[in-house]
Amino acid sequence: MARVFSLHSDEASLVLEHDDAGQIVWRHCGARLEPGELPALADMRGPATFSLDEDRPLALAPAAGLGWFGPALVTAHRPDGSQVIFAPEECSTALADGKLSFECSDATSQLSYHLTIETLAGGAFRLAGTLRNEGLESVALDRLASAVIPLPSDAERIISYRGRHNEELVECNEMAPEHRWERISRRGISGHGGPPGAYALTRDAGRHTGLVFAMQLAWSGDNSLAIERDDEGYHLFSAEALFQPGEIVLAPGEELAAPEAILAISSAGRNGAMCQHHSAVRSIIGWQDGTMGPRPVHLNSWEACYFNHDAQRIIELAKAGADIGVERFVLDDGWFKGRHDDTAGLGDWTPDQEKYPDGLAPLAREIVEMGLEFGLWIEPEMISPESELYRAHPEYALGGQDRNRPTARNQLVIDMRRTDVRDYLFECVDRILSDTPVSYLKWDHNRDHAPPGGAAQTSGTYSLMKRIRGAHPKVEIEGCAGGGGRSDAGMAAYVNRLWTSDNIDAVSRINMQRGFLAFLPPEMMGSHVGASPSHATGRSQAIGFRAAIACMGHFGIELDPRGLTKNDHAELKAWIEFYKQWRHLLHGRSVQLGEGTDGIVWQAHGHADNWLLFAIRSAPAHDRRPRPLALPFLDQRRTWSTRLLRVGENCGESGGARTLHQPQIISALKNEGIEFSGSWLAHNGVPLPIQRAESVAVYHFEATT
Repeated sequence: MARVFSLHSDEASLVLEHDDAGQIVWRHCGARLEPGELPALADMRGPATFSLDEDRPLALAPAAGLGWFGPALVTAHRPDGSQVIFAPEECSTALADGKLSFECSDATSQLSYHLTIETLAGGAFRLAGTLRNEGLESVALDRLASAVIPLPSDAERIISYRGRHNEELVECNEMAPEHRWERISRRGISGHGGPPGAYALTRDAGRHTGLVFAMQLAWSGDNSLAIERDDEGYHLFSAEALFQPGEIVLAPGEELAAPEAILAISSAGRNGAMCQHHSAVRSIIGWQDGTMGPRPVHLNSWEACYFNHDAQRIIELAKAGADIGVERFVLDDGWFKGRHDDTAGLGDWTPDQEKYPDGLAPLAREIVEMGLEFGLWIEPEMISPESELYRAHPEYALGGQDRNRPTARNQLVIDMRRTDVRDYLFECVDRILSDTPVSYLKWDHNRDHAPPGGAAQTSGTYSLMKRIRGAHPKVEIEGCAGGGGRSDAGMAAYVNRLWTSDNIDAVSRINMQRGFLAFLPPEMMGSHVGASPSHATGRSQAIGFRAAIACMGHFGIELDPRGLTKNDHAELKAWIEFYKQWRHLLHGRSVQLGEGTDGIVWQAHGHADNWLLFAIRSAPAHDRRPRPLALPFLDQRRTWSTRLLRVGENCGESGGARTLHQPQIISALKNEGIEFSGSWLAHNGVPLPIQRAESVAVYHFEATT
């Protein structure tokens, strides 16, 4: 019988065999099962036509060039250009404390590989592999995959995301290919399509049911994910960081850790896999006091005043925010030396003497005395050609001196591969954080990398962020990259929040935020109430609708409250109070997404006994009356007290909209609430109010039995 090793979550099992040839080969990657006593894989695979005499099933570390024609774990070469084939000859396996560990060595290539697969709280698997050069010669790595796993033969659809600035996280729903599908980022950052990740859905799988696989890399640089069909009839799912040619050379005794891969396998559909990824990412985040506290309401200065600010204007803006319940004020771009627009200043991280002659410390202290936290925007990874730093050190910019280096937003990328650059940036940031009561940094990154800096550029950024967090453990960091250009699990080890998009238009944000949640939890999702008309799209939306959409993530404001009408001011203040009342359910809990009829989409946050539901209508209804909204995530064995808490829409006070006449049941849901059985809500549904376009109905469900 076969020597098999199994690792299980509540929903899934990974089963591998240590065969008689000493190889580790895949036997199962999918739904939870008990393998029991199994015949050896070699006894189950008979000869096939036009095949090699020696069978090559999918190994844990598949080798290139020796009869396996799928993706290899490693491709490498010697300094003279000769190929290095890593084909493990000896492997050992250990299982302990929810971890499978494999040690594979190859005397011919003189490489060894160590892989740990761990079950995480929430059900996902984490794969962490390291390649080591055990020989006496250097080895140049062309590829080191983080994972190569099998998908079942009925894996039929792929869900992935693409995007650009102001249009992040566009969902792509495709049939699995007969050949190869690949998602690549070569921009130096993970990109506006969101994390380097994808979903693979088996036949008939959907939001709530069916077997779903979802994998993401914990990596913020160039990357590739691929799904390709093998002629055995199944698909292979692989993920890797991309290297620049000649970038990774392992000297004797050196090793390289591949970015970790997070794999979710759920029989509860896309929502089940999504929740596993949320739990996995939550295990990475380093909260300042060890646990997440209430996520404070932000007011960011950017769209309120852009570069046009000074101490007096910022104080007035912060006071206006404090009056409506803001808890954290963030001073955005424009505070540092020579920064009156985006043509100069990056790299000169000292306060601008014209705007802030006394520096930032008195300003920050005054804002803190209002009861607010003080946050500050910074873009350490960039350098302006028009700056004192660049004039003194042009070599700090990424790329060689032999070619022109293209600018974007009038800036260059600073070379984070250099120790002296990272030391300079640490000293600048450390001085600011030591001299000024800053408890929050918005860490921006506003261009793609051209020329590229490779994986070392990403690793250098991680190193600097880790050093800053170690020196200032109480300071939160928000990651931003032209909006959502670098939002991924790799950043989750260094930041507490990610900016979803510079586009705050509430209609645009509906799909963006649903795409964000595919891999990352809502407490990390920066979601603000923007101005109307939107600065990104020019569209106008009611304050209640904008606020309701913002409530589904980490709530903030990106406008000047002093410019609101009296009614809108009161409405925004009420939504801030609503967010504070319910953020204990919005964050750190399970999230469910779904679609109703006639254009309704919904999002629910909560746990076994308590749920908050957002029913969202972006476009006018086609039907005369709304159909009830079925909610399959609610426990059908329970009875649920159901209340309609708020409707975020144009209420007509400033926009002239006519009053909508609602059925009697809506009044009952708003007032005393109604009890429904869980089975009724799951299969028939909760009654919805008649909703205009651009409106959100918010419900609370509490189990009574």
